[in-house]
Amino acid sequence: MATVVSPAVPADVPATEGIIRIGRPTPGSVVDIVVPVYNEEVDLGPCVRRLRAYLVSDIPFPCTITIADNASTDTTWQVATALVAELGGVRAIHLPQKGRGRALHLTWSTSESPVVAYMDVDLSTDLRAFLPLVAPLVSGHSDVAIGSRLTRDSRVTRGPKREFISRSYNLLLHGLLGVRFSDAQCGFKAMRTEVARTLLPYVEDRNWFFDTELLVLAQRAGLRIHEVPVDWIDDPGSTVDILATATEDLRGMARVARRLVSGQIPLAALREELTAHRPGGGAGGGLLGQILRFAMIGVASTLAFSVLYVLLRGPMGPQAANFVSLIVTAVLNTAANRRFTFGISERRGVVRDQLGGLGAFALGWGLTSGSLLLLQVTGVDANRWVEVSVLFVANALATLLRFLILRQLMHHRR
Repeated sequence: MATVVSPAVPADVPATEGIIRIGRPTPGSVVDIVVPVYNEEVDLGPCVRRLRAYLVSDIPFPCTITIADNASTDTTWQVATALVAELGGVRAIHLPQKGRGRALHLTWSTSESPVVAYMDVDLSTDLRAFLPLVAPLVSGHSDVAIGSRLTRDSRVTRGPKREFISRSYNLLLHGLLGVRFSDAQCGFKAMRTEVARTLLPYVEDRNWFFDTELLVLAQRAGLRIHEVPVDWIDDPGSTVDILATATEDLRGMARVARRLVSGQIPLAALREELTAHRPGGGAGGGLLGQILRFAMIGVASTLAFSVLYVLLRGPMGPQAANFVSLIVTAVLNTAANRRFTFGISERRGVVRDQLGGLGAFALGWGLTSGSLLLLQVTGVDANRWVEVSVLFVANALATLLRFLILRQLMHHRR
């Protein structure tokens, strides 16, 4: 397995000095929900009580609520400490610096729960979407989950100005960074903790662009991103400076694009590391797991080749039947190995991978055709089943060579 070398931590990451932690996580906590706050002395109490009541009544596994106070100047921290004393499963952390990304970076990277999440303190997103959000992460079927306000099934109440800005922002992301997720900045996200710990050292932003940068890296690293349509009501009292945030986001897009183009982010090594972190990954993310998966696909491909050859042998003759059977199974084999052996689900690079697979096919065709030619030259009286047996062995050898070629092409992708 390739080793991922973490980059130097930016100087603005808060040191332990000035950080205050109170409370403990819920015993056996499955999800740690972070609520970042800045000067929210009015809304914090009612929202956390409502969230805690929902978790107790509607969620079938234990959760922790972590209030992350970003250097509030009002009585937000005092309200947070009172909530910790009042409610079970609530803890709080005080940071000496502002920044939602800074709060999430610190709390997610130190959480003891297997899944981390966050939501805005105003609970603009309907809490009924929380279980669909985290369930695929808890079960191991997804790596990242995001709430989306921009799908057909979402129900959103907000002014035309914010709607226009949100859709324009995501349109820019699609055009400039090639993202496939629909909503980068909905304050309703979750991620498996092991995945977060691997990606967070490469996320530089500590403010509002944090979400977008993390999601772009997750997509480029080949992670499975699950989207949940949400019902969302705009908070009219929001104090976010839209112009300043938009300017910051544009700068963030340019910076991330520059880092991706220059190769500053080791995506191939991250992809391998994150595959190993998946439930049941372990050795499966390395050579042994790849060999086992490739072998199973290879057996299926070889059997499919043999069946196709028998079906086509009569009407087409041995060489033509061999060629058609090989090329059909080669395309299917490459697609299966791309997805299951090497964990590549993105469409980018699929043509190149198939061309590499066809190169391996040409080698396999040479081996199997040569075996048939050898039978003819030696004058061996071979019936159809002898031909199939010889081709089976030759195809098995071609499969081994195919693994080496595809692994070099996909596993070590740069």
